[in-house]
Amino acid sequence: MTARRKKRVAMSLLAIANLTPKKPWSEAEIWSGKESHILTTRQIIRFWNEHYGEKLSSGSYDDVRRKDLIYLVEAGIALRSAGNPDASTNSPMRAYAISPDAAGLLRQFGESGWPEIAARFIDEKGSLKRRMERDRQKAKVSVVQPNGEIVMLAPGIHNEIQKAIIEEFLPRFVPGAEILYVGDAINKSLVLKKERLEELGFFELAHDALPDVVAYDRNRSWIILVEAVYSSNPISPLRHLMLERMTKNCTAPRVYVSAFKDRKSLREWLLEISWETEVWLADTPEHLIHFNGDRFLGPYNDRDIQ
Repeated sequence: MTARRKKRVAMSLLAIANLTPKKPWSEAEIWSGKESHILTTRQIIRFWNEHYGEKLSSGSYDDVRRKDLIYLVEAGIALRSAGNPDASTNSPMRAYAISPDAAGLLRQFGESGWPEIAARFIDEKGSLKRRMERDRQKAKVSVVQPNGEIVMLAPGIHNEIQKAIIEEFLPRFVPGAEILYVGDAINKSLVLKKERLEELGFFELAHDALPDVVAYDRNRSWIILVEAVYSSNPISPLRHLMLERMTKNCTAPRVYVSAFKDRKSLREWLLEISWETEVWLADTPEHLIHFNGDRFLGPYNDRDIQ
């Protein structure tokens, strides 16, 4: 979470516990029935504005539910249906309160026995952090490389395209490819064969300079540079020039490919595609779109690089 998000989650906790700045933790209000302290998301915003110097519009109530209270609810600290259990999930009338299970966790905060209370609470409810990390691991994208090795990419459409590049594009158009680099949003150099790249003349190995996938075609001695295009960075004329300059000392000719999820995605970037490059669509993996030149798929060696 960002610092601002942490603050908002903390203020959400204080609001539903009815803890104004001068109140001690021992006076935290806990749900015990219909007469208990409960707040809707709009009331939480008013509480922040009145007691904690915020100046937020009540119109942002849905963000409070989706982005702030969700952590407290999932951790077992807050109840999301206190007083009005029939309210729909998105209803602004849904009220929140502190769960009775969290009474000791709040009211004894700062006391000598609190660490044991917190440890017992986590033992009973489970660690939200661990659950989230486990869910992230489950959501990862499993990718099988041509050599049979498996790598795990972070979830997301961009990495789904990378998976298709490795499992669909390369086997079709570069059989037996040796993968030299795969980038990932979290693990910037998920696969990085630094020595092999340097053998081929790559001397700029920064993550932000390399394309998403770099592979070596052993049969034709070509280097294949592929960009997975979702929200940015196709092989545009400028990107093409930069990559040519970066690889001008390569001993192997280069082939440049922009990979898209489908035609609709390509349409958004069509005017950006550089001539003398290839385009591949994951939803029709058996085809290539060739942008000009005197060959179907291959490197161009006559570019004048300064």
